[in-house]
Amino acid sequence: MNGYTVEHGFGGNNSMNSFNHYSFGAVGQWMIAYSLGIQRDEPGFRKFILQPTPDPSGQMTSAEGYYDSMYGKIYSKWEVKDGQLLYDAAVPANTSATLYLPAKSEAGVLDADGCELLQFENGKAVYKLESGSYHFVSTL
Repeated sequence: MNGYTVEHGFGGNNSMNSFNHYSFGAVGQWMIAYSLGIQRDEPGFRKFILQPTPDPSGQMTSAEGYYDSMYGKIYSKWEVKDGQLLYDAAVPANTSATLYLPAKSEAGVLDADGCELLQFENGKAVYKLESGSYHFVSTL
C-alpha cells in the first residue's frame, strides 16, 4: 500500500507511514534558531546571528549544539547558573557573527572574552564576533 491518497486515506495499514518526521525537524529547527540562537544573517551563513535565549520558565537550564554551515561548525552553548548566563560560541573561519547576549545591564556582562561592546538594547549586549572561540558571562 502507498502512503496517503485522497481516495483511500492511509488505507488502514499505517505500519509503513511515519507521522513524526516533520515534527522532529520543526522542534530541531526551533532549538537551533531560538534556544541556541543560531540564525542566518546572509545566505550561506557567511554572516550570521547568535541570539541565545535561555528558558524564561527556568525549567531548561542549559542548551548546547551546532549548525554545520558550508564554512564550518557554528557552535552555541549556554547555561544559567546562580543568576548568571555562561555562554560559549565558535565562529568558523571566513565568517562573522553578531551576538545578542541577554544581560541585566550594560555593566552586567562580567566577562566578554576581550570583545568590544557595540551597544546595549532591549536587555541584550550586542557584540561583533570574528572567527574564533568565545566565552561570555552575564548577569541576568
